[in-house]
Amino acid sequence: MMGDPNVLEMVAEGTKGHKETTQQFPLSETVSSKDTSFLLQQPPGTAKRLNLFLRRRLMFKKSAQSKDSVYFRDGLRKIDFVLSYVDDIKKEDLKVDRRREFEKNLRISGLELEIEDKRDSEDGKTFFVKIHAPWEVLVTYAEVLGMKMPIKESDIPLPVQNPFSCVLGPLKLDRNLKHPHPEYFTAQFTRHRQELFLIEDKATFFPSSARNRIVYYILSRCPFGTEEGKKRFGIERLLNSNVYSSAYPLHDGQYWRPSDRHSPVNERYVLHKNWARLSYFYKEQPLHLIRKYYGEKIGIYFVFLGFYTEMLSYAAVVGLACFIYGLFSMESNTSSNEICHPEIGGQIIMCPLCDKLCDYWRLNSTCLASKISHLFDNESTVFFAIFMGIWVTLFLEFWKQRQVILEYEWDMVDFEEEQQQLQLRPEFEAMCKHRKMNDVTKEMEPHMPLYSRIPWYVLSGATVTLWMTLVLSCMVAVIVYRLSVYATVATFMESDTTLKPVSRILTPQLTTSLTGSCLNFIVILILNFFYEKISAWITKMEIPRTHQEYESSLTLKMFLFQFVNYYSSIFYVAFFKGKLVGYPGKYTYMFNIWRSEECDPAGCLIELTTQLTIIMFGKQLFGNIKEAIYPLILNLWRRRKTRTHSEKLYSRWEQDHDLESFGNLGLFYEYLETVIQFGFVTLFVASFPLAPLLALLNNILEIRVDAWKLTTQYRRPVAAKAHSIGVWQDILYGMAVLSVATNAFIVAFTSDIIPRLVYLYAYSENTTEPLNGYVNNSLSVFLIADFTNRTAPTGKRDFLTCRYRDYRYPPDHEFKYSHNMQFWHVLAAKMTFIIVMEHVVFIFKFLLAWMIPDVPKDVVERIKREKLMTVKILHDFELKKLKENLRLSSDILAKEVLLQENKAELAKVTM
Repeated sequence: MMGDPNVLEMVAEGTKGHKETTQQFPLSETVSSKDTSFLLQQPPGTAKRLNLFLRRRLMFKKSAQSKDSVYFRDGLRKIDFVLSYVDDIKKEDLKVDRRREFEKNLRISGLELEIEDKRDSEDGKTFFVKIHAPWEVLVTYAEVLGMKMPIKESDIPLPVQNPFSCVLGPLKLDRNLKHPHPEYFTAQFTRHRQELFLIEDKATFFPSSARNRIVYYILSRCPFGTEEGKKRFGIERLLNSNVYSSAYPLHDGQYWRPSDRHSPVNERYVLHKNWARLSYFYKEQPLHLIRKYYGEKIGIYFVFLGFYTEMLSYAAVVGLACFIYGLFSMESNTSSNEICHPEIGGQIIMCPLCDKLCDYWRLNSTCLASKISHLFDNESTVFFAIFMGIWVTLFLEFWKQRQVILEYEWDMVDFEEEQQQLQLRPEFEAMCKHRKMNDVTKEMEPHMPLYSRIPWYVLSGATVTLWMTLVLSCMVAVIVYRLSVYATVATFMESDTTLKPVSRILTPQLTTSLTGSCLNFIVILILNFFYEKISAWITKMEIPRTHQEYESSLTLKMFLFQFVNYYSSIFYVAFFKGKLVGYPGKYTYMFNIWRSEECDPAGCLIELTTQLTIIMFGKQLFGNIKEAIYPLILNLWRRRKTRTHSEKLYSRWEQDHDLESFGNLGLFYEYLETVIQFGFVTLFVASFPLAPLLALLNNILEIRVDAWKLTTQYRRPVAAKAHSIGVWQDILYGMAVLSVATNAFIVAFTSDIIPRLVYLYAYSENTTEPLNGYVNNSLSVFLIADFTNRTAPTGKRDFLTCRYRDYRYPPDHEFKYSHNMQFWHVLAAKMTFIIVMEHVVFIFKFLLAWMIPDVPKDVVERIKREKLMTVKILHDFELKKLKENLRLSSDILAKEVLLQENKAELAKVTM
């Protein structure tokens, strides 16, 4: 873009008058009150233009410049961007040439630069290049980027307040903070129509986020030379080659102190005070101020996180109610009472859970586990699974509405991704040797042939596949760990009498499950750490054409890996553990060595709940600690190294330089974290009704931690536009559909509800207490004499049979150990339940999606009204301008005619 002659001509034309003005009245000179007399000799227009300049100049005193100043040394030109670099003796010649050429081209593009020598910096070795975008550059690139600016105050009334707004009053922010400015009709900015726009003060007309966005646009396309026959350009390449060490826009000031009354409002302080404090956890977010300070892309993330958190509150209440129901009905649960009863569960001898080393055990040893299992495996589980299927539909449909409303409120109805996301990446332009004509624009553009990309695509696919295979291998290793350790733990607990009281609470099954889950979580974190580095490098080497292609490619890699990494062990416990174990005397073995894991007699749901709780809670805890502590420690260490406690001024740009960089992928990882949590909440919620409550508490904290990070620990990110959450929305839709199937299968195959219902309606003979005898009915009988030498425990026993969990014929039946008819009845009931539940939920989903419009009717009307008024305002402006031009032309014509007549009269008189 910087090479585009049309843009350069626009900038040169605009800056011509500016340079003339600065030559007549240099900004670096001190202007006193007695010097204002020259205004009397100037034309009225010049005096009006310089009035604001002089008023600010008279108030400024260089000797009293604050360390928090965000202006050049003259106190007038605002710093829009800062570049920093450190001397490098080894490669300084090349770096100096690049910097010199780059800064020269920045000045040619119209930017103004001021360099702070390293001797004035706190560490004594860092140079700072301060950049200011003058008015002419701002108006030129505001037109290039299609920025919308206000043309008239809106007459559209604000939406009617919620009737419950009085009740929700304590949660609301002050109205002046939520809407600090009135609503305006806007139009795309055009520098030739400046009179149309509401420009009261040129210094504040463009918000700081728009200014730094414009400057970064120029920086990312400014050339710094030609090397090896290729044109080199872009600040990102200079940062990667350490020509500059950092590039960032400045914060407004200190986050703990407001600006003085003569300075502009310190929006950073306002955000920290009303948004980033944990004590405001119950308050709504100042979304318009977030958008104004950080840009729409960061703003829409916090809108999404806030909306998601608000919707989680409804799911959390219902989930908590289901948990409380399980808690109150725990003592009256027939199954757990039979297991705990000394005359029932205490008399049932269970078959060993491992070969040789494990002994026979009594059913009542799992009394506590069966009671805890009832907390999450009861009648309310089915209701909650169906409720969450409907909830996820409501969440996505209402989010679509919220997104549309946001587009209108933030003036992005006509925003197109081509303006930003579909722009060519500077790295792509720099690496391309070929050019190809664009069929749409009919212009030559950089082109990367497919054969140049295929090797990197193959490597990318192979790497992702390899790492996902590695994840599955680690999961198998954890399963082997559980199988190997279980026998040791069981033997140790049985032989050590001092552990008898502990074994009543921590059974061998529970102990192995807890340690295995913790080990699995540690492996997940380690694999995730290394894969993040590799996936970012591979995506970069693929040389994506646009920013959108880069983010989509990285998103696909990271999500696929983390989906497998976080959910594979949970899928195993939910759908595979205990399903293919065989039966005593004919067990199935992994690698023909380790016997397949069996579920607890109360079912596998308690183990699934344990696995889900440890991974979900551990991930959220680790993530919050990392997000809060990691940048804080880095910043403290960096400040300790750089601060010399000298008398030098620790300036605003140095303070921001010592902060951590948010980076281009900072928001990407925030979205990824939220989407993975969404998977925990939706995919397996039937096994853990408290998952929405855990997610809700985490997100309340997450919003304030993220706000605190951005306002205190990170440099100010470059503002960027976005009208949606992008590809993440498609991922959420996919997970919502998958969640219906996973929860149906969990209820059917992992929970014990369907077998109990089959017994209740088809096999129970007790009319008063229909579930009595269920435990005995669900356990099959095995003759100890049929054990093989490989599986039988050593020593003789005084009993002939043991019990195991399955529906098989007894040893005295002609089809002994084959599945009996009840097994097929239960299986048919499970499949029927899955089909019915999926159809019921999907019917509700389609009905809700049809009933809830994507765009609310009032928003449609407001958008139409705004478009109509904008067209009318533009028409009136052009008509007025045309009339003025016609009047001016007629006046000139009349003067010409009069002049010619006077000349003719004068000629006659002379003759």
